[in-house]
Amino acid sequence: MIFQLTDELLFPPVEYAEADGLLAVGGDLSPERLLLAYRQGIFPWFEGELPLWYSPDPRFVLFPAELKVSNSMKQVIRSNTFQFTTDKAFTEVITQCGKIKRDGQGGTWITDTMKEAYIKMHALGYAHSAETWSEGNLVGGLYGISMGRVFCGESMFSKESNASKFAFINYMPLLISQGIELIDCQVYTGHLASLGARMIPRSEYLNYLRRS
Repeated sequence: MIFQLTDELLFPPVEYAEADGLLAVGGDLSPERLLLAYRQGIFPWFEGELPLWYSPDPRFVLFPAELKVSNSMKQVIRSNTFQFTTDKAFTEVITQCGKIKRDGQGGTWITDTMKEAYIKMHALGYAHSAETWSEGNLVGGLYGISMGRVFCGESMFSKESNASKFAFINYMPLLISQGIELIDCQVYTGHLASLGARMIPRSEYLNYLRRS
């Protein structure tokens, strides 16, 4: 059963989600609803005019201690080809994430509504970005939501080879210093699997959220 949300700030139990993780449709992207969703292990996605709300089982996550850095990436990092910053260009990062063409997707799920909502979350201190620069140009990055000990990664982009990996790898020590124990990658991608992400039961993921 897929639930239709109303103006009430309420989500059904995640155990009612469909096999693909789809739980509900509708509602808004207010900070209050977004925070409630993330705290319950739910995230939004757009396919059309209305937001869709997902809570997949199993969940694709990365434990910082399990981060894998290939020898080729170690060479990239040592070469000083890129520079790393955080929260310096959040709007630009989410804009570029919405423009990148991805295999299997005819368009972008980062609509103007989604973009505006996360820019507001950034202004409130919940959404953060990590950026990769080359010769003063933004060439890669990622953004997500910080929830206690969990960082919920939303999207990444690269304009140059390895640029998003560079941002992700360099962001990890900072997240660890902030007490982050788990990176929520949401759904499987080979890109993140190569960095050490793996599947865990949704129940285990929810336990991390509750402890946060």
